[in-house]
Amino acid sequence: MQKRQTIMKKGILILGLLVLTIFGGLSAKRNFYTAKHRLDNAGTEVQQRSDTVEIKNGDLIFQTSLSSQSKAIQLATKSTYSHCGIIYKEGTGFYVFEAVQPVKRTPLDKWIARGKEGKYVIKRLKNADQVLTPETLTKMKFVGDHFKGKNYDLTFEWSDDKIYCSELIWKIYQRATGIEIGKLEKLSDFDLTNEAVKNIMKDRYGDKIPAEELVISPAAIFESELLITVKSNE
Repeated sequence: MQKRQTIMKKGILILGLLVLTIFGGLSAKRNFYTAKHRLDNAGTEVQQRSDTVEIKNGDLIFQTSLSSQSKAIQLATKSTYSHCGIIYKEGTGFYVFEAVQPVKRTPLDKWIARGKEGKYVIKRLKNADQVLTPETLTKMKFVGDHFKGKNYDLTFEWSDDKIYCSELIWKIYQRATGIEIGKLEKLSDFDLTNEAVKNIMKDRYGDKIPAEELVISPAAIFESELLITVKSNE
């Protein structure tokens, strides 16, 4: 009897593992096809926009990131958008110069597909046609090369040692054109009361939060009066 019960228990265990394996495989397969679908859609959309000249060199693009810190950034800045980058054209394609880990170029379609639900907003300087000349764009890329390959700045310090997404945009534009897109703030200006934000702050800074540290947020750039919205699929 005991032997039979042991065999039955082993059979139930094996069956349970088999079910978990099947469902796990189905879930992974579903996630794969969802990601592929987003990428395919993004690729089609980018092609359509580039054909109608809706995307230009130097445009800024915003999305809701799926990173672990995205929600905290949204809550602290009271904004939908937690990630941004600069769009450049290379040959017939576009890429986003962005500060992730590390600072790098990402094909535009992959950048879009990586965000929440593939949603994004593209903005442009109101006087971009006058400011973003070929010479200025070359200078912007030269300034950007100074940051390429650098680590992402998890503590949002106002130095060039490490860099975060909105800081990358602000410094490239300021140093190449003299234009400051978005108002600089202090870390203490943000809403740090939510538990999700508190946990991130505790993890990054311990008990010594640098309240006076200068910060430029994606929200501050997004809301700049110097920009106009040229495309949104929100």
